[in-house]
Amino acid sequence: MKITESDFSTRRRNLLKMMTVGSAAGIAGLFGAPAAAIPSHYEKPRYAKGQGPVKIRNVKAIATAPAGSNLIVVKVETTEPGLYGLGCATFTQRAAAVVTAINSYMGEFCIGRDVDNIEDMWQSFYVSSYWRNGPVLNNAISGLDQALWDIKGKRANMPLYQLLGGKARFAIPCYAHAAGRSPEVVAENVQKFIEQGFRHVRIQQGGYGAVGAAADQPDFKKAGFGTESDSYMNERSYLKSTPKIFEAVRKACGDEVELLHDIHERAQPMDVINMCKKLEEYRPFFIEDPLSPENTSWWKQLRASTTVPFAMGELFNNVNEFLDPMVNHYFDYIRCHVSQIGGITPAMKIARLGEWFNVKTAWHGPGDVSPVGHAAQAHIDLAIWNFGIQESTRFSDKLQAVFSGCPTMKDGYMSVNEAPGLGVDINEKEAAKYPITTKSNWQVRKSDGTIIRP
Repeated sequence: MKITESDFSTRRRNLLKMMTVGSAAGIAGLFGAPAAAIPSHYEKPRYAKGQGPVKIRNVKAIATAPAGSNLIVVKVETTEPGLYGLGCATFTQRAAAVVTAINSYMGEFCIGRDVDNIEDMWQSFYVSSYWRNGPVLNNAISGLDQALWDIKGKRANMPLYQLLGGKARFAIPCYAHAAGRSPEVVAENVQKFIEQGFRHVRIQQGGYGAVGAAADQPDFKKAGFGTESDSYMNERSYLKSTPKIFEAVRKACGDEVELLHDIHERAQPMDVINMCKKLEEYRPFFIEDPLSPENTSWWKQLRASTTVPFAMGELFNNVNEFLDPMVNHYFDYIRCHVSQIGGITPAMKIARLGEWFNVKTAWHGPGDVSPVGHAAQAHIDLAIWNFGIQESTRFSDKLQAVFSGCPTMKDGYMSVNEAPGLGVDINEKEAAKYPITTKSNWQVRKSDGTIIRP
């Protein structure tokens, strides 16, 4: 059949029209090819079904202390009936201030906003008070951020780790805590954890800095200086005893178990250097928080002086504080308190940054992180490639009565349930039985009464 110039022009106009509207199937049909059929099992995602956006209807703080530590949870309620999210906002030492920040300021900021836009919500709340980076507001924004991720997982009908990229490991290796008043008792407790399946154990004689292990009476107590509840640290005793507990545990438990230790910023930089040199032969997995935030200029010398791996960042308030140490390879593990840094959104950014510099994660996971917060950390742990280790915790019966769906421990591994979102819920009536307090005692002194940081 002869094609006239008019026919050709008509076909050309039709082709351009269909290209403009993106009709690939129509183009295929124009040239005699069958249109690609949509698979019969394909179902449009919810957001493509014309469903209206879900808005924030209410936000509030839930404060509770079932295990003694003050825990703060943000609950974000939405315009979709029955849909809400939970996030950890626990700053246990100043819990009442966080509650005020949430209940007095957060609702006005976020009610009516779209729950899907987590990054925009985080960035705008971050600068909404002008002054920023403090732990009170960071914990408040962390609660909002985690709750929004919880909602997003529930809307997608997926556990959160799936939205972060899926599992990079089947479960989360954890370390346990073994302490005691003598090296021998510490070694016995390490062996108990090994028998429970733990391959990593943090060892301390007494509390941080061997607080409570020394038998001597400090002079400030005799002089009536400070308060009755102030703790005492014998610096010389601590520095001498730490290598001895490593030696005792290695002799009793062998070389297979990985040993960790927390200085908790309580020793002077040169003393840390000298002590770490002595610890090298015992091959620590890492030494935690060797320097206080006031002594960060010592990192270069510390790193050059010893081969011991370090974990750092528990007291960091801003993601930018991690940049220079990572670039310079000053520490090996990100010891970050996820609610202190502002939630899942910034924690993921820090973890991704660490991957490029061979820095692994070791999120802070003590008893003063709520089960919601532990679940948030666990979902990140499952998804990121540069995971290092996770601090374990035990959820008491009282905690589990308040928080259902807590992460579980087996053979030294932590696992999350497969419920959508974070997988943890809260019983508000049960939570109300355990009101928070304003008590906080972090005063540690030298024998003459000088305050030791932190």
